Amino acid sequence: MNSIEIEHLTKDYGNGKGVFDVSLAIKQGEVYGYLGPNGAGKSTTMRHLMGFSKPQSGTVNILGLECLSNQKEIQGRLGYLPGEIAFQEDMTGIAYLKLIAKMRHMKDFSYGEKLIDFFELDPSGGIKRMSKGMKQKIGIVAAFMHDPQILLLDEPTSGLDPLMQNRFVELIEKEKKRGKTILLSSHIFEEVEKTCDRIGMIRKGKLVKEFTVDELRHSQLKTYKIEFAVSSDMEKMKEVYPDAVFKEDRRQMIVSINDGQINALIRQLAKCDVHFLKEEKHTLEEYFMQFYGGNQNV
Repeated sequence: MNSIEIEHLTKDYGNGKGVFDVSLAIKQGEVYGYLGPNGAGKSTTMRHLMGFSKPQSGTVNILGLECLSNQKEIQGRLGYLPGEIAFQEDMTGIAYLKLIAKMRHMKDFSYGEKLIDFFELDPSGGIKRMSKGMKQKIGIVAAFMHDPQILLLDEPTSGLDPLMQNRFVELIEKEKKRGKTILLSSHIFEEVEKTCDRIGMIRKGKLVKEFTVDELRHSQLKTYKIEFAVSSDMEKMKEVYPDAVFKEDRRQMIVSINDGQINALIRQLAKCDVHFLKEEKHTLEEYFMQFYGGNQNV
């Protein structure tokens, strides 16, 4: 069963901005990472899911309900953390959270209190005087405290220190075990790799690639770094692997091969005196940079 379904969503703001014919489906209990450069269309997609924007064409549904016409019903079962949080800065943090709880008709604030403790947050101070990290914690608590079925999180750890980023990952893992459906947009690749089941890449408003995190981890292409005891062995390997990268001063070779070529590599290395052999893990960040090629106009 799909909790979120987007079919052929288009919203054109002009000058290439917006989203164009985006289709994706997120299953119940799945954590979906939504990646792309600034301005690629991630926040626009989330605003449509929140019912804040009307599609020019296509459909956007959550739990089988059309998002714009069923906005109030959906939002009662939804937690949303926008990329830019609009606070009433004349309030204290706790007053803001209690106001949101009242608007949601929450009768029990105990989960909110647990989250406040979990993120080591003191919400008693004025929001205006809070740091970016403190404000972000307030936003996270507000998104999660009513225990929603579905969470839309736009750059959720922006401004958090590494310790609190790890706490956030822990929270996502707990919510995932409880069967929550989560759409997470983030620029922190390690965070996405740790928490997400599937990843979609959006470029210039178009969804251009979808893959599972397991596919990334078990990619057929493997990269190995090898250091030789003597330079003559490295010279021999140049003849066998002319496309590999060689670091002469360190007597090292870096070679990328597919699974079917591993045995051949081992046979060649058996003829050499090898100091070490190490597999270099392909990260999501490397995949992202290769995919977008460093082009700023993405």
